[in-house]
Amino acid sequence: MAANTKTSRKVARYAVPVAVAGVAAATVAMVPAFANAGGPDLPKVTAQQLIEKVAASDVEQLSGTAKISTDLGLPKIASGLLGGGGVTGGSANPEDKVAQLANGTHTLRVAADGEDRQKLTFLDGKDEYSLIHNGDDVWGYDSKSNEVFHEKASPSDQGAGKGAGKEHKTGDRLNASPQKLAEEILAAAGPTTDVSVGETAQVAGRDAYQLVLKPKQSGSTVGSVQIAVDAKNGVPLRVQLLSAQGGKPIVDAGFTKVDFAKPSADTFTFTPPKGAKVTEGVDGHGKGDKDGAFKALESFPGLDGLAGGPGGKGDVKVLGEGWATIARIDSGAGKSLKDLENDKNAPKEAKQFLDSLGDKVNGSFGEGRVLSTRLFNVLVTDDGKVYAGAVTKDALVKAADANK
Repeated sequence: MAANTKTSRKVARYAVPVAVAGVAAATVAMVPAFANAGGPDLPKVTAQQLIEKVAASDVEQLSGTAKISTDLGLPKIASGLLGGGGVTGGSANPEDKVAQLANGTHTLRVAADGEDRQKLTFLDGKDEYSLIHNGDDVWGYDSKSNEVFHEKASPSDQGAGKGAGKEHKTGDRLNASPQKLAEEILAAAGPTTDVSVGETAQVAGRDAYQLVLKPKQSGSTVGSVQIAVDAKNGVPLRVQLLSAQGGKPIVDAGFTKVDFAKPSADTFTFTPPKGAKVTEGVDGHGKGDKDGAFKALESFPGLDGLAGGPGGKGDVKVLGEGWATIARIDSGAGKSLKDLENDKNAPKEAKQFLDSLGDKVNGSFGEGRVLSTRLFNVLVTDDGKVYAGAVTKDALVKAADANK
């Protein structure tokens, strides 16, 4: 185990971590609450105690079925641009599968046996996509196309103290399990977050407490995040992201069935089927660079000039903190929004994209247009700057005015 410790820590990012460790509870505003309307009758706990229960959970083995529903309210044309349509790779590429989670409802089979073995299977009718981590190997398999993606830990990843800072980019993009979502959310909770205990619930037939996180700051599109925690073993069973505007959850990810028995060893065994096309992962695959944020935009007909093309600066500056964080990106665009609007030769796809952006806005920064969803809003200014965050349109305009 000693020789493989670092590798295990890295590849655990691929699928189903089953314990939240290192939660800095002292930085979170703990608000005691003991609501219990209609759920199972459970002993009262504080938010501090519930976070400690999650962090102390030693469950490493499970199997079951999970459902993820996402309703971002994306315009149709923007949904195709932002992912799910195979824009950036083959059908076995995990990045494409993760992009598809940004829209609609998806069912997954989940299995885990410690840090070295996890498996996620996306179910889509008779077709399946599986992501399997077994030791140093990570496989992605698309049954419809009979294509395989394979990535293997490099020798530098296996020795303690070597390869520091390197991660499997595939795993970074496949945080699909309720546990992983809960881990990311709790790790990010800080002084800008109120944390309380909500109503109890039943998830996948198991009694659960609900941890409720709410932004203290104004201007966020997020109303709250609710994490259902197994009352017996502390495993997060469901995560719901609720809009500040109300309505159904923006994201609802949770187990519908779960069993904490050890999965059989052959669950994690994979051999490429005969005749399958196998693509080997490249070192640094998916690694972000200064132009990475614009590659999808550049691939859209007529929008390469708007994104600044391959020579765009892509400088990113983070404004604000916590739930009110906004990313400011300078594309170094060679063409303005007005130029594109007035270009009679611009492809119809480019015009459709501009129409999908929605409202025109103005301020001391100048003019721009806003792509609005239930969670993220993006302001594209006429001079090629982009402001994006899980904040309201007004918050983006204020940020653009203050940082023009």
